[in-house]
Amino acid sequence: MGILGDSLDKAVAGTSTRPIPKSAGAQVRFLVRHEKGSTRVVAERLGISQRTVERYIKEQIRRPRKDLAARLVAEVTKDWQPRVRDRAKKKAASTAGITIETRARFGFTAAPGTTDDGRIRLITQHLPPAYAARLFDAQTAGATEQQLQNIAAEGLQEIYFKDRGRRADGLMVEFTDIDYVEWGLES
Repeated sequence: MGILGDSLDKAVAGTSTRPIPKSAGAQVRFLVRHEKGSTRVVAERLGISQRTVERYIKEQIRRPRKDLAARLVAEVTKDWQPRVRDRAKKKAASTAGITIETRARFGFTAAPGTTDDGRIRLITQHLPPAYAARLFDAQTAGATEQQLQNIAAEGLQEIYFKDRGRRADGLMVEFTDIDYVEWGLES
């Protein structure tokens, strides 16, 4: 995906209550169980042969190459504790909201006489549940990185810059040149 989508996935993964399996064999066995016993599907997901998957299951191979180890962790993390992830998403979308920490360039379109030059800002802001719901719904629907960025920009515009409508009426925020983004969820 992109920086916003990946960081949303990372935040949701951070709500897990147990760590993922440690050994490569245990990780492969988890993936095979998740895929209802299909070593072929797991092999396709990992980009290795079906025979290699079978050898990991039997512990005939114990240490994967670095690139395969990274893919294994990524694939296991995607499927690890789906109910816990769903519960965290529902909580963020209904009651808790979501926190964004970002360093990016923010530019403005505002009333005449004000500066609209973009500048790098470090912002940490809690966004209400409505924005969390929009972000997760958009991500689930396969939204592009730009669409997720627009939702985040709108949330920061309304909550941070306009202070929930108490100031800067008519201000439009541009959220560009993202250095990093981290999302925070309550688990």
